[in-house]
Amino acid sequence: MRQFLWANFRLLAISMFLTACNQAVGAAQAHWPQSPSRMDLPTPYGTLDIKTSEYIYESKLRLDEADISPKIEGLLNITYAFALPNAQAALVSINDGNNICPISYRWVIVHSKGYSVSPAFGSCSAHIKVSVSGKKFTLQTPNSQKPDKIDVYVYDGKTIKQRTSSK
Repeated sequence: MRQFLWANFRLLAISMFLTACNQAVGAAQAHWPQSPSRMDLPTPYGTLDIKTSEYIYESKLRLDEADISPKIEGLLNITYAFALPNAQAALVSINDGNNICPISYRWVIVHSKGYSVSPAFGSCSAHIKVSVSGKKFTLQTPNSQKPDKIDVYVYDGKTIKQRTSSK
């Protein structure tokens, strides 16, 4: 009888531990929302789209079926898009297959005179939060080296500034 009770106690303890771990993982995942994903973005200034390839990391970003320059290539997603008074902004996630730093990002601003592309940036993570305030686009992502820190990237249409803050 004593062995039976001890086995039940151990089973209960393990179940409680797994439930607590499951809730912690769920809470961590809820902190970083799933990014939207689209393959094309019609705008008043042209259609931004991703031309897929048979090889997954060779998809290309295009505007009106012409490749963007500088070349944006890899496993691509148009994750966020924002309408501006005289332009359309799109955040593009780029996975180039590199296992050490698989994800980077670029802002693409499409307007009546063409487009502009930000330098690549990011902390190698697919977990992001994006917001816009005026003409500033902000991306927050976990710091790749310090789990208790958040990297914040702010793009003003010309330059990207990066800072690290506490969670």
